[in-house]
Amino acid sequence: MTSSAPQDPPHADVQNGGAPGGPRVGLFVTCLVDLFRPSVGFASVKLMEDAGCTVEVPAAQTCCGQPAFNSGDRDDTRAIAASVIRAFEGFDYVVAPSGSCAGMLKKHYVELFEDDPAMKARAEAFSVRVFELVSFLTDVLGVSAVEARFDGTATYHDSCSGLRELGIQSQPRKLLATVDGLELTEMRDSDVCCGFGGTFCVKYPDISNKIVGEKTRTIADTGADLLLAGDLGCLMNMAGKLKREGATIEARHVAEVLAGITNQPAIGGGRR
Repeated sequence: MTSSAPQDPPHADVQNGGAPGGPRVGLFVTCLVDLFRPSVGFASVKLMEDAGCTVEVPAAQTCCGQPAFNSGDRDDTRAIAASVIRAFEGFDYVVAPSGSCAGMLKKHYVELFEDDPAMKARAEAFSVRVFELVSFLTDVLGVSAVEARFDGTATYHDSCSGLRELGIQSQPRKLLATVDGLELTEMRDSDVCCGFGGTFCVKYPDISNKIVGEKTRTIADTGADLLLAGDLGCLMNMAGKLKREGATIEARHVAEVLAGITNQPAIGGGRR
């Protein structure tokens, strides 16, 4: 099957500040951030603007297509991928506050268009400009410190896609070490899956629940007040389990702490 080539991208509906002449970045918000945790998007914008970027949020962006891709629906995934490529063409970089979504955009779009040379070329040009947020800050922009404060002890979960597809492990720890008042305590098996896995937790709920139960035990063993990670799906899964177990450990996206945007309730904490 071949896909029709997307046309020129529409102009983004939101444009924020940044340094004149700095990189022009398209923020891929992600579905979960858009629907459940917009503060992660605002934190992402702040971090990139502070680093000298001009950040825009294309109105035409959609899901990255990972749920359809993981379920074997290649036709719909190709259509979604073509739409995303169209929305973000013209940007210097495409950045997502999620290793899972960034991994889908960067690692899997090209293979969707093996039978369509024109679209494959566009997917290749797109994929090399895609980065996960914290990796982009440290590895591309050279950010080595942030100006933020959080008083407490935190532990960090390495999400599977970010770690295994994109090599994200030292980068968040490097920046978290510069947050005033924050003490980072490593959990045992920080690189072990939390059991979310996108559609995995829906297809195999009993297995997923057992995995996340093991994860929350390792989190609790650290004695930390706060759980951090770079993927909202993982965080919602772990925060939900912690809450059902009666734990008082809060969960936040790493971008919120790095940007100093922590005045809203923790994930799953309800309204104040």
